[in-house]
Amino acid sequence: MIRMVHNFLRLFAIARTLARHDALFFLDRFERLPLIIKVGRRFLPLFAVGARSGGNLRDGERLANALQELGPSFIKLGQALSVRADLIGEEMVLDLANLRDRLPPFPFEEAKKSVEYELGAPLDVLFHEFDPVPVAAASIAQVHFATVREEIPAPTEENLDAKAEHFRKVAVKILRPGIERAFERDLQLFFWLASLAERYQPHVRRLRLGKVVETMADSVELEMDLRMEAAAAAEMAENFEGDPDFGVPEIDWQRTGRRVMTQSRVDGISVSRKEELVAAGHDLKALSDNVIRVFLHQVLRDGFFHADMHHGNLFVTEDGRLVAVDFGIMGRMSRETRLFMAEMLHAFLIGDYRRAAEVHFEAGYVPPHKSLDSFTQACRSIGEPILGRPVSEISIARLLVQLFQITETFEMETQPQLLLLQKTMVTAEGVAQSLNPDVNFWEAAQPIVAIWMRENMGPEAQAAEIVKDGMRLLRKIPAIVSRADRILKDFEAREAEMELAAEEAGQGIERWAHSLWLAGGIVLGGVIVYLVMLAN
Repeated sequence: MIRMVHNFLRLFAIARTLARHDALFFLDRFERLPLIIKVGRRFLPLFAVGARSGGNLRDGERLANALQELGPSFIKLGQALSVRADLIGEEMVLDLANLRDRLPPFPFEEAKKSVEYELGAPLDVLFHEFDPVPVAAASIAQVHFATVREEIPAPTEENLDAKAEHFRKVAVKILRPGIERAFERDLQLFFWLASLAERYQPHVRRLRLGKVVETMADSVELEMDLRMEAAAAAEMAENFEGDPDFGVPEIDWQRTGRRVMTQSRVDGISVSRKEELVAAGHDLKALSDNVIRVFLHQVLRDGFFHADMHHGNLFVTEDGRLVAVDFGIMGRMSRETRLFMAEMLHAFLIGDYRRAAEVHFEAGYVPPHKSLDSFTQACRSIGEPILGRPVSEISIARLLVQLFQITETFEMETQPQLLLLQKTMVTAEGVAQSLNPDVNFWEAAQPIVAIWMRENMGPEAQAAEIVKDGMRLLRKIPAIVSRADRILKDFEAREAEMELAAEEAGQGIERWAHSLWLAGGIVLGGVIVYLVMLAN
């Protein structure tokens, strides 16, 4: 009861902020609403003191401004909604996609306190220099530049034991104070709102809003442990070890903890600064293709991808190498999901719409009672506009709108594990397009997808998978035999117990019968004696 009252009070404050930005319009789209919300929808604007004029802004822009004011959790919610065209419409998706995760920085003294507490040493001992002014501040953390003093061997002919001093440039990421508690409070509210929406709007149950919030909660939990981000960066560095065109900053594990992460500083030009890239002599077309290549290798080859590949997280070094930062949001895909995605994408690329439809049924994404022929026709309506056209003429965001509309028509449940991938695909395409407006994402993807499919779905790959499955089975045989032996021994023991119990029961019956016969004999004898006495 207390939690419900707290949720309603919090909801009122949120609604007031939305009203101030004239962003309560989405309530008008619901068919049924609780009476209290209907009343609030009418009267809240009267309490929106200080409301800003939004007459010249689109609905999505007003909503983005409101979410920005509401804080970190709502910024994350807006970013999650930016791939849900089925919920909010295509135009609003584009507006929320521009929602930037930027907040005012927190004071240096708090940053210093966090670093010293987390790493257990004074700041001037940990770092040679530490810039008190952050270079970036987002909803969860902010970043400071620093340098680390290191001693490296510098042997000379005169003194083989001499050492030289070396200063290494690093970037230090620090969590916002109190951020965990703020997210926990808001996520509880999101779960409550999702349950309300599913209760009062039955048609949205297939969207699995509760599962979407759960996925968001899992992502946020990982983001707020910077050791997990450091581990993700290290894993991706291993995956691309030896790749001349893509790199990941090196983690300084000695200066990394749950709330603090230190990594090597990236010396390069942000992908967002196109003019500087041109002035430095970089090939933008090659960079654009490289963005797509890196994304597809992460998704298909590794099943582990950077889920926040926007311009601000990508840099180009002097030698033309693409370097990614900020590994707080990562996605994973099972081999089965990757096989589905690859085959579906390849089917669209070659115009095999029948196969594109079949893989949806085989994966269980489309209910079996639906028509395969009709779904094939729907896939063709999506694929035909893609083939042979530059990406400047076809937006993946618009393509996703069509996919979502089809999912509703064919009763497909939302697949939360694919939402992050869809969002990342849109972002990666946007980055590639900004570097080369004529790039065709699908044409650039085709050779990579084809090679991966040949290696993972061709006859040799299938034979290798059969052998692998056989080896897995062989490794399990000793355990299976051992378990069967235990079951057999247990059965034999129980059988022996039952036989013993039966034997004991038989002996008991025999003794009971003997006692009965004895008692009967005594009674009979007594009766005879009594009759004889009467006769005399």
